[in-house]
Amino acid sequence: MQDHWDRRVKELHARNKENTIRQLMQQYGEQNIETKVKNFQELQIKPFSIAAFHNKFLEQIRNSYVIGSYYPALTGACALGERILNHMMIILRDYHKNSPEYKKIYGKNSFDYWPLAIDTLESWGELLPDAAEKFRELNKKRNRAIHFNPETDHDDKPLALAAIHLIQAIVATQFAAFGNQPWYFCIPGEIYIKKSWENHPVVKEIFIPNSILVGPKHIIEGLLPQIIINDNFDYEEKEITDQDYCELRKNG
Repeated sequence: MQDHWDRRVKELHARNKENTIRQLMQQYGEQNIETKVKNFQELQIKPFSIAAFHNKFLEQIRNSYVIGSYYPALTGACALGERILNHMMIILRDYHKNSPEYKKIYGKNSFDYWPLAIDTLESWGELLPDAAEKFRELNKKRNRAIHFNPETDHDDKPLALAAIHLIQAIVATQFAAFGNQPWYFCIPGEIYIKKSWENHPVVKEIFIPNSILVGPKHIIEGLLPQIIINDNFDYEEKEITDQDYCELRKNG
């Protein structure tokens, strides 16, 4: 709360804070609630991934951290990172059979050596450079957490928080439903996949299956608890560019 805020803004902020703490107490229990609130604040904003299992497991990891189960949160963040890498390698590798990297990975059913998976996905253009860098940082946390290291007995909380921030950054960079990723174009308040990226393996296998095909006249009639879209309109049988789509959408 800032001193220069208007009185009504301060009152609203105070009510929102009270409601948030009350919700945290209901979810996590009253015991050590001050620590739980602090832990919740430290996690920062939870990103939303286009892939459902990212959201499910990330929520479990965050819950572990809030209640003070720092080592499970640490190992969970590392395990989710490894699961994401394995998922991407397995579903995308057959698109790259002619690459020099393919012969190193085609017969493997799992990948526990992160540098190989990260370098391969990045070289294929499936993993964005910023996400690849975050994976490399997370790999260092993983090695320290999984392999015996006496310091982990005392550093489990800061290590867990750093690992969670890294996996959240990976999700926000590589798998966000909204953002400036190269496969998206934006109409204010809405996000679409660029036509030129539709056949790119990572978009074809991960993003399109979790997206909805709509024409420029569509109307969003509901979002929660499920998305309801009315697109019962007649469209001319022709292909249009992304720019055409933007103009048609803006003009209604």
